[in-house]
Amino acid sequence: MDRLREIQRLGQSVWYDNISRDLLESGEIAGLVEAGVTGLTSNPTIFEKAISAGAVYDDALAALAAEGLDAVTCYESLAFEDIRCAADLLRPAYDASGGDGFACLEVSPRLAHDTEATVAEALRLFAALDRPNAMIKVPATPEGIPAIRRLTGSGINVNVTLIFSLEAHRNVMDAYISGLEDLAAAGGDVSSVASVASFFVSRVDTAVDGLLSESGASAELMGKAAIANARLAYRSFCEAFGGERFAALRAKGARVQRPLWASTSTKNPAYSDLLYIDNLIGPDTVNTMPPATLTAFIDHGEVRRTIDSDDAGAEQTLADLEAAGVSMDAVTGKLLADGVKAFADSFELLLANVEAKRALLLEREAAETVRP
Repeated sequence: MDRLREIQRLGQSVWYDNISRDLLESGEIAGLVEAGVTGLTSNPTIFEKAISAGAVYDDALAALAAEGLDAVTCYESLAFEDIRCAADLLRPAYDASGGDGFACLEVSPRLAHDTEATVAEALRLFAALDRPNAMIKVPATPEGIPAIRRLTGSGINVNVTLIFSLEAHRNVMDAYISGLEDLAAAGGDVSSVASVASFFVSRVDTAVDGLLSESGASAELMGKAAIANARLAYRSFCEAFGGERFAALRAKGARVQRPLWASTSTKNPAYSDLLYIDNLIGPDTVNTMPPATLTAFIDHGEVRRTIDSDDAGAEQTLADLEAAGVSMDAVTGKLLADGVKAFADSFELLLANVEAKRALLLEREAAETVRP
């Protein structure tokens, strides 16, 4: 577990990309927090797997079903309890730093292209969770960008998810800074707001490698796009939050919007299992790791500052990709659309499974009631 402490000394936080009731009740997540994990992320896919599999939620779901609650309300009640529990476990990290210790819950993927509905949903979720270290996930769609500004201006902690392109990342940072300026202008406390920009990595390599393979381009470019993309995003972060505009907010206690490296499990078995961990370590960053990746990092991660070790090489990689016929704009645009759809599909499957299990539990209870 020493690597978790070592990476913290380099300015990077490790968050856990997983949650379920059994992990909370068994003490596994508490153990990870004690070892140095300082945040937790969730998404519709994670909750779909957690709630749909096994029977750990059955008693709670049966009680909710008995109240006549629909599938959406049942899901939210279960998710709220899990996120509150995680937030409470992380509260010491939050109190100690103010910039860490967050538990994240995503707005409904159904709202990804509706600014007004996203704002209303995020405000509702944050109020329902009732934890200062809750963080609401909002996708970086064109409609999500203005929502980020408004939510930040309302004092809501936002995890901006599904960022793939450098342009989207710049728009996200601008929305956050603008929101802080709005909050300051309204007399609010900018020091109370936190945000992370979840920049996805491994999916970029999967998409780009597929295009390179189809075109017969040089194999030397395989597995290079994601790290290059992320490193240039970090450079943009340093420029945005190291400039005069943010300096005025920093003087009032505002926090930077840290880049959070997401989708960090290695998809290609030919690559290092820690490709997206060891190469993205640096100050003011977060890496959210799924279970297998976190286990691998604790076992054999290489902890040293790497995030800004070769910006020139990152620029050259993207230039070489464009020369090879790979449009990063096209790749990242498709990844965003696919990501929104994947989370939406997981959410619909989750609700269908909750409804099916809810109906089954009600039938079982009715049968037991009439049994002589």
